[in-house]
Amino acid sequence: MKAAVMYGPNDIRIEEVDKPDCPKGGFVLKVEAVGLCGSDIRNLTTDSRNGNYPYIYGHEIVGTIDEVDPIVEKYKVGERVYIYPMAHCLKCEYCRSGHSENCIDAEDYTKRPGGFAEYISYTAKRVERGAIYRVPDGINIEAATLAEPLSSVYACQENINITLGDTVVIIGAGPIGIFHSLLAKLRGAEKVIMIEINDNRLEMAKNFNVDYTINSKNEDPIEAVKRITNGKGADKVISANPSTISQQQSIFMVKKGGIVVFFGGVKKGALTELDTNQIHYQNIKIYGHYASNSIQVQKAFELSISDRFPAEKIITHIMPLEKINDAIKLAQSGQAIKVVLKP
Repeated sequence: MKAAVMYGPNDIRIEEVDKPDCPKGGFVLKVEAVGLCGSDIRNLTTDSRNGNYPYIYGHEIVGTIDEVDPIVEKYKVGERVYIYPMAHCLKCEYCRSGHSENCIDAEDYTKRPGGFAEYISYTAKRVERGAIYRVPDGINIEAATLAEPLSSVYACQENINITLGDTVVIIGAGPIGIFHSLLAKLRGAEKVIMIEINDNRLEMAKNFNVDYTINSKNEDPIEAVKRITNGKGADKVISANPSTISQQQSIFMVKKGGIVVFFGGVKKGALTELDTNQIHYQNIKIYGHYASNSIQVQKAFELSISDRFPAEKIITHIMPLEKINDAIKLAQSGQAIKVVLKP
């Protein structure tokens, strides 16, 4: 089969590799579409595996079941499915308390050969645990690839209760920032303020329910937010990018008693300096956010394929897998919102 194989930072080659065998109790999926995630770009352009190559990435996967072990009764050849990359055990203390995003025994498919390929296999454990969702007939299969990144955004906003009348600041106008703006408005936010350093992304953000845009290269984003909010600050601030500077600035954009979320992961080993007096005396609440629980995953999938979510506007480019290197550059340039690859 054809696959995009990584041999090192920025060294991704389209090669013929062996098609995976069908695992006992599992199945093989023919990949129809796979999203290019920001974490994929980070992994593919850095020494993400500490020299342990070759490797195949890709986790925002939708496809058609191609082969099923005969003992599997739940899934059939020919069914179209979206598969969340992490299968929670649903038995540990975190899963049982409703926080399966913290599962200590999750089967994580970002740690196995991934979906930047024509086929991918899924184990018996995955079949048993689920997190596999059938894509209804008539639904654009590319739209379902948005369910994975949307799930984390959905979980974040549910957890911090973005609600009617809120003013929300989003720092970072990449795909995740766009998801945050759309979902904040769906939840009733009155104002969405988008901060970014790339003019292309800011211009595209205006098409996604953003009320104010700020280029932080051209003006002080803290002063701009204070001006828009009449000196009060925002109810919630979400730092949705890999910048420690954004995290430093975020605590000065939020109102007294407001909430700041560190949503985007920064470079490994990078440290953020925070003015803890600002946090202390302003009663600011800071949350880290990662992943989503099992129910949030399901709800995000349902939203991603619904008429309420403008998938066709978010997916700005659909490209063949052979063009993965071009797709990475396109996403990095800010000329694309979301790129979906077709093996």
